[in-house]
Amino acid sequence: MRVIIVGCGRVGSRLAARLATEGHDVRIVDRAPKTRRLLPVGFPGRFHEGNGFSRTVLEAAGIKHADAFVAVTAADSSNIVSARTAKETYRVPIVLARVYDPGRADLYRELGIPAIASVRWTVHQMHQMLLHRHLTPELSFGNGETLLVRSELPAYLTGRRLTEFDVDGEIRVVEVTRAGRSLVPAHSTPAEPGDLVTFAVAATALGRLRGFLDKELGT
Repeated sequence: MRVIIVGCGRVGSRLAARLATEGHDVRIVDRAPKTRRLLPVGFPGRFHEGNGFSRTVLEAAGIKHADAFVAVTAADSSNIVSARTAKETYRVPIVLARVYDPGRADLYRELGIPAIASVRWTVHQMHQMLLHRHLTPELSFGNGETLLVRSELPAYLTGRRLTEFDVDGEIRVVEVTRAGRSLVPAHSTPAEPGDLVTFAVAATALGRLRGFLDKELGT
């Protein structure tokens, strides 16, 4: 993926380093050139000096061809503006943002932008969301240990009981949207083609859920 990260603080620099070591094309933006020192020696990505909500800077960083955008500056207002620009102006497929003020989390959610907090967990969770990109985060609880995510169910699972997909303590099916109508599945409810399923999943089990779904999705 080509990933643009706005903010080269502790979260941004760690996430950039982790993605770069995995072979992703990482572009990091920060208005303070000294933050470049937080990146590891030999960092293969590109550093762009400037504001993350400047279209000139974002286009220089390659946002028109970006697969993902992450806003992790120290200011919620900057994160909101840059994330909205990426999502609404450039139609970047994956847009994530960090939030410091819990009261603003609802605003991010209304904009369709997953918002995440805390340094260590933020790096891990954003990394997971970038990799598991067909799982759409709907809501998080606590410090993000548990998530609600949605995914269209692969055709190979058609006919199986939805409760068969539960993994004790890790994954649970809590809702299914079928033909535009939502329902809470009963023990015997079978999966049907086109089902959009909501899972309650432990953050540490996202990889397991992705592997389960990817047998046919192939992403």
